[in-house]
Amino acid sequence: MKIDPRIAMTLRQIMLMNFGFFGIQYSFGLQQTAITPVFSFLNADPGSIPLLHMAGPVTGLIVQPIIGALSDRTWVNGLGRRRPYFLIGAIGCSLCLFLYPHVTALWMAVLLLWMLDISNNTAMEPYRAFIADTLPERQQPTGFLMQSVFTGLGITLANVSLYVFQQFIGGTTESGIPYWVFGSFYVGAVCSIGSILISVFSTREHRPSDEELAAMRAQPRGLVPAVKDIISAIKDMPKPLWQLALVYLFQWYAMFIYWQYVTHSIAKSVWGATPDNKAVYEQAVGWTGLVNGWYNIVTFISAFGLMWLARRYSAKQVHAFALSLAAAALLIFPHIGNKYLLFVPMIGFGIAWASIMGVPFLIAVAEIPKARYGVYMGIINMMIVVPMLIETLTFGWIYRTFLGTNPTHAITFAGLLMVCAALATLRIRTKQTALGT
Repeated sequence: MKIDPRIAMTLRQIMLMNFGFFGIQYSFGLQQTAITPVFSFLNADPGSIPLLHMAGPVTGLIVQPIIGALSDRTWVNGLGRRRPYFLIGAIGCSLCLFLYPHVTALWMAVLLLWMLDISNNTAMEPYRAFIADTLPERQQPTGFLMQSVFTGLGITLANVSLYVFQQFIGGTTESGIPYWVFGSFYVGAVCSIGSILISVFSTREHRPSDEELAAMRAQPRGLVPAVKDIISAIKDMPKPLWQLALVYLFQWYAMFIYWQYVTHSIAKSVWGATPDNKAVYEQAVGWTGLVNGWYNIVTFISAFGLMWLARRYSAKQVHAFALSLAAAALLIFPHIGNKYLLFVPMIGFGIAWASIMGVPFLIAVAEIPKARYGVYMGIINMMIVVPMLIETLTFGWIYRTFLGTNPTHAITFAGLLMVCAALATLRIRTKQTALGT
């Protein structure tokens, strides 16, 4: 079916075009919950965890803006502008997920994480521009928040799979990797390529006019022009996006802390264990999968509510409220010793995650020119990975110097950063008064 961006799409069409996000986020869910335990199974020092996760922010900083700029200048007959990058990224992601459980040393796990992040970034970056390219303005809130729906679904299934496979598959490899890890990563490999193929073959991009194609082909190609385009776009970036960057500094620094230390925090607050006690720590890993799966179920459900709010309130009001819920959740979470009660604060965290994955992009598309959606979406993703990079370089020192190497204190620190993010959101000055208008 050929989609005209000037004509409203059905809900089914919007779901199909976003279905590839499911596989991307399944992979991301495994990175959130399973990578740090794999490092621990391979005897990584907990204080070095942020540095071992440097692949995410560095590859995002380099790959995403370049892919965005390149996709603005791309048109492949039969595939379009953004979909070629979906395919390339999904193939790489599937291969990395299949190979990951077979690592036998820490350096192999780190190297393969770099390759996995490059592939994920290649597939994910053009997806934001894909929505802005294809949907009329009034449907963009639904389009972006549908990505939150599939984010919740993908990450939920990834996390739940860790717990389920742990119940049925025993034993470990000689290098210390439990065999239940294999099941989750193999399923992720299939989901990654399978969901992208559904989106690629069910949704066609709107072909540019002859004049637009001529202008696109007249632009210089290659890496150097793409980098120049990124620099130019940063210089021309509207003020609301600079204000959004401050929000991102706090919220993504906090999110990276949570993903890196939540398993350690649960192990300590519920079981009183450390990674050295591998049998008990494995229980904490499995329970972390359920906790993370639960907040992503909330994300899946609450994204529909955010679609309703998106038509009635300003973006900054919706997002500031959501971040406040995340702050409350993270401040309460490390003080809970009952493993079942951990699910309660994660309701607020799940609502916030739905907003994080959708609402800020609605602020952005109201401020940037359509012809540069790709490069600006790449720059916005730089705003995500720069805080993560800063976290990898600084939080190990903060963790040792001020937090007493206590993972529960790390989660509390993340909650305080979410408070700062909510306050910074209210300071954004945008011409947009209601989402999608």
